[in-house]
Amino acid sequence: MTLVPPGIILGAMALDLMLGDPRRIPHPVIGIGRFISWAEKVLRRAIPDERLGGIILLAATVGVTIGSAWLLLRLAYLLHPLAGYVITLLLSWTCLAARSLHDESKLVAKALAAGDLSGARQFLGRIVGRDTEQLDEPEIWRALVETVAENTSDGVIAPLVCLMVGGPVLALAYKAVNTLDSMVGYKNEHYLRFGWASARCDDLANWLPARLTGLLMVLVSPLFGLSLPDAWRIMRRDGRNHASPNSGIPEAAAAGALGIRLGGTNLYFGKPVVKPTIGDPLRPLTRDSWIGTIQLMYGAEGALALLWLCGTAVIEVL
Repeated sequence: MTLVPPGIILGAMALDLMLGDPRRIPHPVIGIGRFISWAEKVLRRAIPDERLGGIILLAATVGVTIGSAWLLLRLAYLLHPLAGYVITLLLSWTCLAARSLHDESKLVAKALAAGDLSGARQFLGRIVGRDTEQLDEPEIWRALVETVAENTSDGVIAPLVCLMVGGPVLALAYKAVNTLDSMVGYKNEHYLRFGWASARCDDLANWLPARLTGLLMVLVSPLFGLSLPDAWRIMRRDGRNHASPNSGIPEAAAAGALGIRLGGTNLYFGKPVVKPTIGDPLRPLTRDSWIGTIQLMYGAEGALALLWLCGTAVIEVL
């Protein structure tokens, strides 16, 4: 027996693909973010040791998220099984971000297609951490490919795996860790010690999903006319060419499949940061590079769902 009915997983995926990020219902990640902001202020005032404060923030955020999700589901199922099913489905939907990632990146692509370089930079700045004000078109495409490939792991595959294993409670716990890393996991003076625990926990939580994402991208690449051998070769060769222990894996798989080079120099708060290169520059960075990465994202998500359905069917038979 599976922990989560197949209808929940497939329904959540369908809602995400059709509607994207839910905007007319309270979004758990927004609530998680507000809790983090409030708790950070309280802990910084109350606890002089920044590393200890950061550990408490991590434990409190994940604990409150798990407790709130479990309580909501418990109350819904006590009210009526159908209510429980609906709330489970809605919470699961909020954990997936494939359509949202597609839509946000499409705004950048459409601006570039219209010749609006300034608009493309502004839209890009909403989804990447680097400075975008001075980027030319190839560099914008590079940033777009990198963020879609990276977020295929932590915005699509990782929460989907959590949903399959432990339902929305586990998936929301993962989203809490991921949100913590995006808010306090910076390697600057203000967050280096306070965000240490959150950053390390996020690295651990994404270790397996990142590698699974890379493997899935490799496997589905021929479906879109891309190179499976090169995707596998570059993932193995360049997957560690990244400051993150995880982000380089899906980026390298995408770069190999597409025949492009990622990495290089980025500006963060006006300061240049040189990153190792990933992939070989066999093709220029263009709109086709972005389209190919979007295809790999959806292909990886679909392949994971298919493998999970096959696996659960075998388990049911046994």
